Amino acid sequence: QLQLVESGGGLVQPGAGGSLRLSCVASGFTLGYYAIAWFRQAPGKEREGVSCISSDDGSTYYADSVKGRFTISRDNAKNTMYLQMNSLKPEDTAVYYCAAGLLCSPAATDFGFWGQGTQVTVSS
Repeated sequence: QLQLVESGGGLVQPGAGGSLRLSCVASGFTLGYYAIAWFRQAPGKEREGVSCISSDDGSTYYADSVKGRFTISRDNAKNTMYLQMNSLKPEDTAVYYCAAGLLCSPAATDFGFWGQGTQVTVSS
């Protein structure tokens, strides 16, 4: 069964000390062959691309709103991807999804494999 499973979400206070690390484990396929991405969706808003890392040269891409605060990475030996989120803000509150596809793209429709999502809430 082809599956992506996220973990690591939760409630965190805003500010310099507000950090979370999301993980996404793939099963049934080799994550290293794919571009992998994180998307998020806040209530009443469209799903938006947060970050992506390519499968070939490891190029990374970030939404302007998270540049300098979030870091995407992958561990192909563990078939796992990560999103390190630092200096979290209330506007980062959303359900975060991991996804795998052929190429990095800001369009959710370009990704064929999706996790079930994990809630991140940033609030004091």
